[in-house]
Amino acid sequence: MTDVVPEIATADGPPRRGRPPVSEEQRQRQRLDISRHAVRLFAEQGVAGTSGEQIAQAAGVSERTFWRYFPHKESCVEPLLTRSVDAFCAVLRAWPADLELIDHLREAYTPVVDSSSDEDVDAVLDVVRLTHGEPALRAVYLMLHERAEAALVDVLARRLGQPSGAIDVRVQAAAMSAVLRVATDDVAQATVGGVTADMLDGHREQLARALSLVLRGLAQAVGG
Repeated sequence: MTDVVPEIATADGPPRRGRPPVSEEQRQRQRLDISRHAVRLFAEQGVAGTSGEQIAQAAGVSERTFWRYFPHKESCVEPLLTRSVDAFCAVLRAWPADLELIDHLREAYTPVVDSSSDEDVDAVLDVVRLTHGEPALRAVYLMLHERAEAALVDVLARRLGQPSGAIDVRVQAAAMSAVLRVATDDVAQATVGGVTADMLDGHREQLARALSLVLRGLAQAVGG
């Protein structure tokens, strides 16, 4: 039986044949869904034991769609990890000028993943744990933290009233990214047996204190 390709009406001409275009929002949702299935399979059977075909089948998409979204199977973890890093950067962008960073993080930062399900929190922590034994996943993880530095540079440049290319701004951004990575690694290892609200609260406090110490120390070094 031949599939019937629907006709799509257009505002400036006759109907065209084909599938309706996928919006960017739909694309991002589908990538995130594939990422969740990939992480589950990686955790269950390892990266080497998981194929792109298996991930596509689990997510209910064609292999063609899968490879269009991801250049290699290890990059499937990127959407979930990106949510974690983006959540932190969003909190930093909302940092009030009259508030210390440690107080702002205590009030505004939801550890690991902002506004996500418990399953997503578990999945992010699974990925972070997997990166310690899977070099390809670790490369993706470190690349995302390096990308985050650009967003942190913008926040700090505005905060300090300096150009984004200033060396002290870039060093502080790199230090913040490193603190976030180390703190996330720590909470991932601490929650192997399960995640509790107290553990995530402890992660937030640890991160807030470490960032405050690092930024204060760097500011004193620059000022001195």
